[in-house]
Amino acid sequence: MTTLLVSQPNFADHATPQGHPERADRMRAVQEALARPRFDRLVRRDAPAGDLMLAELVHDGRYLETLRNARPAEGIGQIDADTFISATSLKAAATGLGGALSGLDAVLLGEVDNAFCAIRPPGHHAEIATPMGFCLINTVAIVAREAQRKYGAERIAIIDFDVHHGNGTQDIFKNDRSVFYASSHQMPLYPGTGAANETGVGNISNAPLDPQTDGESMRDAYRNRIIPALVDFSPDLLLISAGFDAHHRDPLAQLNWQSGDYGWLTGKLMDVAERYCGNRIVSLLEGGYDLKGLAGGVSNHVAVLMDGAVGRLDD
Repeated sequence: MTTLLVSQPNFADHATPQGHPERADRMRAVQEALARPRFDRLVRRDAPAGDLMLAELVHDGRYLETLRNARPAEGIGQIDADTFISATSLKAAATGLGGALSGLDAVLLGEVDNAFCAIRPPGHHAEIATPMGFCLINTVAIVAREAQRKYGAERIAIIDFDVHHGNGTQDIFKNDRSVFYASSHQMPLYPGTGAANETGVGNISNAPLDPQTDGESMRDAYRNRIIPALVDFSPDLLLISAGFDAHHRDPLAQLNWQSGDYGWLTGKLMDVAERYCGNRIVSLLEGGYDLKGLAGGVSNHVAVLMDGAVGRLDD
């Protein structure tokens, strides 16, 4: 396998208040983890700036105006209780989008088999009309639409293993049979969506997990619910909202996944991608707020993307 790592040089441009869990140190932890010799074979590329107007592929016509109005001339502004925007946050969001789209281009043009995009801010909570949950634009949703618009992709699957349900991604695609969205997440937990009976037009598969459950419950959810639904959909492109906050160390949730669980799950998703979409996977960083847990989860995820084997990476 040839794996592309897209990193974001201006990740610190999105400033959040001191003590906020979605902070620039997250990206530093990911960069340090993937600088280890284990990852020397990665193809590495800096994210270019993207066109924020592409947000209109998934958000309503006033969405960018809402973000610009909330953006302060200097310092940090507040959108809701958890979501902040600084003077240069939209530059960071544009670079994150550009990075995700460069990963998409590299995979669909056959330059690499798959890509992991280490970008921020996260995006899966951003709804059609509402930024929320640390998220400014729904990057993975924009990538899905661009894959359809630019490359003619017909069946796109988005698998979201962040511990929080991706209400924004579900909101955007709930009536669109060309996009399959599946999420495993803790319930009850923010944002309160993602019940098993939320099925869209048959294209949504939610697998809520009880607090304090571990990787075995996750495996059951994927074996018995998400993977069969994904196989039935038979995608021609697989996107991943890769959140690492189900890790047992994470302060914002109460699931007990180990770092190696992310390797197991990545391998299962790669099995489907090999069978149905020529190994084409583009993975985008979402959550993960304990730095050691984030580094361990990312390391296992990327190691399996590279060669299908967990390389004895530490928890």
